[in-house]
Formats: sequence, C-alpha cells, structure tokens
Amino acid sequence: MRPVSSIIPGLIFIIALAAAATVAAQQRPELVFTAIPDEDETRLVERFTAYAEYFEAKLGIPVKYLPVKSYPAAVTAFTNNQVQLAWFGGFTGVQARIASPGAEAIATSVEDVAFTSYFIANTSTGLTRGPSFPKDIVGKTFTFGARTSTSGRVFPEHYIRVALGKGPDEIFSRVGFSGDHSRTIQLVQSGAFQVGVVDHLVYEHELATGRADPKLVTIIWETPTFPDYHWVVRGDMDKTFGNGFKQRLQATILGINDPKLLAAMDRKKFIAAKNSDYKVIEEVGRVAGLLN
Repeated sequence: MRPVSSIIPGLIFIIALAAAATVAAQQRPELVFTAIPDEDETRLVERFTAYAEYFEAKLGIPVKYLPVKSYPAAVTAFTNNQVQLAWFGGFTGVQARIASPGAEAIATSVEDVAFTSYFIANTSTGLTRGPSFPKDIVGKTFTFGARTSTSGRVFPEHYIRVALGKGPDEIFSRVGFSGDHSRTIQLVQSGAFQVGVVDHLVYEHELATGRADPKLVTIIWETPTFPDYHWVVRGDMDKTFGNGFKQRLQATILGINDPKLLAAMDRKKFIAAKNSDYKVIEEVGRVAGLLN
C-alpha cells in the first residue's frame, strides 16, 4: 500500500488541473443569438437549438439560442448586447443596424434575395388568384402579421399604397396585426379576417403539413420580390470573441450543407450579404413613416 504522503501530491495535481479546466471553460465567451418570432414557437425552438449545436461544434465556444416574444424584442436584445447574432427579417435587420452602429449583415439565403409575400383570402369571399393586385379586397377585413415584419407588413403595405393610393385604414373595414405568419394563416382560415398577407415560405410549409386547408384559405396574389431575412452580427464581435471571429462565423454559416439544418429553415443555401443589399428596405420604411 502506497504511503498517504505519496498520494496527496498526485491528488492535488489532478484537482488543480480540473480547477484550471473549469476556469478556462468559464472564461470562454458565450455566443448568444436570437431570431424574430415569425411563426410557431415550438418550431422555432427546435430549429434554432439545432443551429446552436452546429455553431458550437464548428466554433468551439458555448452557443445559446435566446427566444424572444416579439419582433421589437429581437431588435432590443441585439441593441443591448443580450445577443451578438440574429436572424432578422429585412426590416428588423435595418432597424437593428440603425440602433447599433457598426452592425453588419453577413449572410442571407438564395431564397431571401428575391422574397415574396402571398395575399391570402378565406374561400368564402369568392376571391381567386390573379396576376394583378386584387382590388376586390377593398372593404374587406384584413390582417397583417407583425407590425415590423418585412413580408407580413412593410412591403405588402407598400404595394397596397402603390396600387390603391391609400393606406390600409382607408381601404379595409378593419385592420389587424396577428403577430406572426402562422397566426395570420389561422385567422384568415377561421374567417376572423377575410384577407391577410403572409410569408410565402411559411404558407407553403403550413400547406404541406396540413395546417393550412386549401378548402378554407387560398392565395389570391403574389407580390413582386424584395430582399428579406438575413444574419446580422454586432460591430464589436471581434472585440468580444477575438480577431477574425466575424469571418469565421460567416464562413460557418455559408458552409452549412446539412440537408436537415437547411430544411429546418426552408432554405437551400446561405450566401454572403452586406448592409447595402437592404437599402431599398430602409427607403420603403422611411416613406411609410416606419423609420425615424
């Protein structure tokens, strides 16, 4: 049996190593990211938890997804440095960069370069799909998505004003804001609102999963295209995580090729993005009085 005196130094060494490893782990900065809550919360948590695991494995630092309850909450979390990375819609991305100087758009998807919205109607209205703006929606009840949603409010309202020369409150008998695209579909499908507007990818997903019933709700018009969702990083990213981290993060996003990860976001490929890609959104937002 070995003397206690010969065992103690070894134990002390092992404890010291464990303590050092714990301190090192605690000192590693944690990357926290969020996303606008544009559809069903359960689906968002499943999707972005998988992305957090992917980022953590590739970047070698702790990564956490932080759910938020509203579009403005996502922008506030980014501005206040509660999150350092966010999957924003086109308009919320512009808002975040204005509020957080130095922030940058680093990636988007091939689908989001030319995004569209669907104007949808309850089938009881008798409205049908056509190539031109559906002027027969005048006088109907109408719901947007979230107030700062690019595809659920900003550009659809822009196209309404261009086509009819008036704002929504002057055109519809009642105007609502559902909060997210999934909710918009349910409100129109149930008849709570006769007409609404929704992200085309969410609608196609809800249709494929049976949550949108074509016997009750139908597409009546597809908008012209506009840029939309993208990944945005804070300007102090490299200061927090080390020189070159922003480029590593961008490369990590652009390198996503796992079919399951891409399908979770209804995307096929991520590509590089830059702030100037969203200038048109800022211009439309200012004309509509949605940006100060």
